[in-house]
Amino acid sequence: MAAGTSSRRERLRRATLEEIHTAARRLLVEQGSAAVTINAVARQVGMSGPALYHYYASHDELVGAVTADFFHELATAMEGARDARADAPVGERILAVCRALRAWASTHPAEFGWIFASPITPSNRRPDSVRHQAGQRFEHVLLDLTVELWRTRPFPVPDLADLPESLREQLTAYSAAIDGRLPPEAAHVFLSCWTRLYGLLCMEVLHQLDFAYSDLEPVFEECLRDLADTLDL
Repeated sequence: MAAGTSSRRERLRRATLEEIHTAARRLLVEQGSAAVTINAVARQVGMSGPALYHYYASHDELVGAVTADFFHELATAMEGARDARADAPVGERILAVCRALRAWASTHPAEFGWIFASPITPSNRRPDSVRHQAGQRFEHVLLDLTVELWRTRPFPVPDLADLPESLREQLTAYSAAIDGRLPPEAAHVFLSCWTRLYGLLCMEVLHQLDFAYSDLEPVFEECLRDLADTLDL
């Protein structure tokens, strides 16, 4: 009986958490990130602000949990595009994942902006935080494919000695952080490709290129062709 009561309480708690996340997302999409406050979310789900603290100890914790949801949703879309071409060459899977990333960003601009254009608080940077762990899942979709490409058909890389000392040190640290799966010079190419892709997506989603373009798809495809050349796909 006690176990059944505990199970029922857990189901109710999960349902309430889902309702809280749905309310936070609705506020974000309809009114912007500034509208996602503890009190506003609580009103949406019919509880008081203090009552919501029984579920999240702080606004930062709520933000981290909602962001984790978005990361998992985005990663699922990218993994789906990858797995739909499981037998295809790795280069095709990389391009499919990039297109899935843009498709999700284009149809979820508020969520994409929430993930990538908002400051990350120290509590949400901790390795044990749900936001960090969900972000790692997202990061590894493209990283794992790039590692596979590097191991099966290494792409051109710069001479590490030709790079500025500060950059060499940072790339060496990043390579160590990913357990040496890419050497520093290959990590440089990977990060350069990601920076360009991410930068273009941010400018599109945040409407920074509206002064010149009404349709960014051909620009994005041109970017992918350049990245394919860089990776020697």
